[in-house]
Amino acid sequence: MQNLIDRTLAHNLSQATKAQKVDILFNYMERRGQTFYDEVVTQLEHALQCAAIAVKNKANTTQIVSALLHDIGHFILDEHNEDVSFLDIDLNHEEIGAKYLEPFFPEAVTTPIRLHVPAKRYLCTVDPSYYNGLSEASKRSLKLQGGVMSDEERVKFEQITHYKDALTLRRWDDQAKVKGIETDGLERYRDLVLKCFVGV
Repeated sequence: MQNLIDRTLAHNLSQATKAQKVDILFNYMERRGQTFYDEVVTQLEHALQCAAIAVKNKANTTQIVSALLHDIGHFILDEHNEDVSFLDIDLNHEEIGAKYLEPFFPEAVTTPIRLHVPAKRYLCTVDPSYYNGLSEASKRSLKLQGGVMSDEERVKFEQITHYKDALTLRRWDDQAKVKGIETDGLERYRDLVLKCFVGV
């Protein structure tokens, strides 16, 4: 697993000023985000659609940045739909992405990213109709990700700080798969991402 993770982004971010970090992150997303997330949108298009939905819903800064970066784990693992194992092996992109970003962003950004897959499991547990609205890829990956939650898992999930933001992010994630929709580019989010970077 560890040898699948591209560490160049983290290395470059750790050496940069805040302003440089945004350039490094956005350039990385532009470069690695051109593969397809599913049949109709690229990884980058999916990220931008999700962030646009957050903006439309008047989300706060950390929620918007979480939406933009929620699938960064797919980018650094180079997971995409042309890889035959993309939907057959769960590489825990949400955990890897959140952990990868932890040195650079606050918990309000990284926790919803970490929880956006468990949030799907949670929503399928508490709202059976939610499952019917999932894409075929999401339905397929749900099985790999553990299916619906047990009562114990549900209670434990509800005790995590920012879990409600994760549920909101999950619903935006599900909506961000529309072919051909026009969205703002990454530059729209420069100031928001800059505000969220921690440290120097």
